[in-house]
Amino acid sequence: MVSVVLLEPEIPQNAGNIVRTCAATGCPLYMVKPLGFEVSDKHYKRAGLDYWQYANVKIIDSFEKFYQDHKDKQFYFASTKSQKIYTEVNYQTDCFIVFGKESKGIDETILHDHYQDCIRIPMYEKARSLNLANSVAIIVYEAMRQNNFKDLKNFGHLTKF
Repeated sequence: MVSVVLLEPEIPQNAGNIVRTCAATGCPLYMVKPLGFEVSDKHYKRAGLDYWQYANVKIIDSFEKFYQDHKDKQFYFASTKSQKIYTEVNYQTDCFIVFGKESKGIDETILHDHYQDCIRIPMYEKARSLNLANSVAIIVYEAMRQNNFKDLKNFGHLTKF
């Protein structure tokens, strides 16, 4: 199962939307403190709609400790500063995809230490970045696609006509 890591997310609506994406895909979500909002924030809760019962969200204190505890796994770091496009890597089902905070992205020190594992979403050259929740959805679904949507099932939401 692909896991999503948010480093110091700042906007509750983005985090809530990411919770919803992770719930719909079965991806665990790790949010690294400090958060720019309280988990009781109404905007955070509202953006997650009624998906909270399906979400696996963990709040963690330190990315460094989290990384050390999982260093045997593959990590990818989403950054506009990467040369490698997100479709150019082979995602394993037990990898972690790390996203930075909305205002600054991932800290330069982390990017420097893991540059070979940095990925980016191509965009028009004058665009600074995409919305965080959209970026998570794009990359998570690519990772799921590469693994033939292994952990997802077709629940037959469409009825016959």
